Amino acid sequence: MEYLNTVITGTGSFIPKQKIENRQYFKNTFFEKDQTPIKGTGEEIVGKFKDITGISERRWVQENQTVSEIAAFAAEDAISSANIDRETIDHIIVATNFGDVIQGTIQTDLLPSIAARVKNKLGIVNSNCVAYDLIFGCPGWLQGLIQADSFIKTGLAKRCLVIGAETLSRVVDVYDRDTMIFSDGAGAAIIEGVTSKQKKGIISSATVTDTKDEAYYLYLGKSNKPDSDPDVRYIKMHGRKIYEYSLSNVPKAIKAAMDKSEIPIDEVKKILIHQANEKMDEAIVQRFFRQYGIRPEIKNVMPMNIHTMGNSSVATVPTLYDMILKGNLKNHIINNDDVIIFASVGAGMSINAIVYKQ
Repeated sequence: MEYLNTVITGTGSFIPKQKIENRQYFKNTFFEKDQTPIKGTGEEIVGKFKDITGISERRWVQENQTVSEIAAFAAEDAISSANIDRETIDHIIVATNFGDVIQGTIQTDLLPSIAARVKNKLGIVNSNCVAYDLIFGCPGWLQGLIQADSFIKTGLAKRCLVIGAETLSRVVDVYDRDTMIFSDGAGAAIIEGVTSKQKKGIISSATVTDTKDEAYYLYLGKSNKPDSDPDVRYIKMHGRKIYEYSLSNVPKAIKAAMDKSEIPIDEVKKILIHQANEKMDEAIVQRFFRQYGIRPEIKNVMPMNIHTMGNSSVATVPTLYDMILKGNLKNHIINNDDVIIFASVGAGMSINAIVYKQ
C-alpha cells in the first residue's frame, strides 16, 4: 500500500541583520493603556520584561525593506533548498497580518496581495499558480500548511509555497512596553505531495477559534502616550488574558492533533511552538505532556530562538524550523523519521497544531 503524503521538501528564511538590544529601550518612557506612567526606571522595566519573555534582543528590517520583499527572499531560499522549478508551484500562500507597511507610516497595504507581489518578485509566469494571502494571526503559517495539505490530499495541487512574513516594527507603539516583544522576519517552505509505503510529512492537525470573549485580546488601538492622536492605531494586546487563554487551551489543541495521529506520545522528539513568550511556551509544553502523565526535559524537546529573534508572529515557527534543519540552532537536531509537533496561538483567538513525521 502506498500513501500520498504532504511533505516539506525545502525551507528558507530571512532574518533581518539589524539587532535591537534591550538596552536600547532603557531611555524609553512607557505608559499603561490608561495613559498613566509605568513606575520604575527604563532599566527596571526592561529587566522585568526580559525575566518574563526571555527576549534580550530582536531583529528589525532596514528602512527600505517591506514584507513582500523579505517574503520573496525567504521563498527564494526555500525554492533553492527544494531544488524545484518555480513554474511548477500550484499555490503561493502568504500568511501576514499587516502587509507592506512603509517606514514612517502606520498604514497597512494588502492591495495587491502580498502573495501576488511575491509571485511577481519570483518572476513566476505560470497563470495556474494561484497566489493569495492568509490573515490568521500568529498561527497563519501553520494554517497555510494545513490548507496546502488539503489541496494536495484532494488533488487540487501537487506543490505549494507557504510563507509567513511580518514587519511588526512598523506597527508598534514606542510608549507601550509590549513594543519590546515584537520583531520582523520571514520563513517559507515548499510543500509537495509524495507517495511512499509509509506515512510521512503531515500526519494530523487541529485548529480552533474562540471569539465569544477572546476576539479582541489582540487588536489595533491608540498610543499609550497621553494626548496622542486616537485615530492613529497600533498593535495592542491584553497580555494577561492571552497568557491565561493560551495555558488553558493550547495544550488541549495540541493533544487533539496528537490523538488524531495515533502516534505514541513517546515518539515525539520536538515541539516547535510559536515564539511568543518563553515562560508561557514552557508552561504550555509542560501542560501538554502532563495530559499524558509525562514530565519531559523542556530544554531538550522545545527549541527556542526567541531570546535573540523576538516574536515575529507568523514567521517564528518557519524560521525556527529552518534554523534547526540547517544546523543554525545550538543543541537541536531533527533527524529523518523524527516525529515533531508544530503549534501556534494568536489573534482571533486561534490555535492550531500539526503532527509531522520528518
